[in-house]
Amino acid sequence: MDLNDLLHRHQVALMRAASAATNEARESHDGTARCYETKIETVRSILGASGRMVAA
Repeated sequence: MDLNDLLHRHQVALMRAASAATNEARESHDGTARCYETKIETVRSILGASGRMVAA
């Protein structure tokens, strides 16, 4: 999975969390987004990119 795919999946998880019908669904999608954040930071580190992801 490349960085663009990870960024896309992260954004989709955030959008799903924002529109979730239940707290359980929101928490699940938030958890998925956090997992992608970790993977994104790892890939960025490997590529030598600077900066961390910042929640809006």
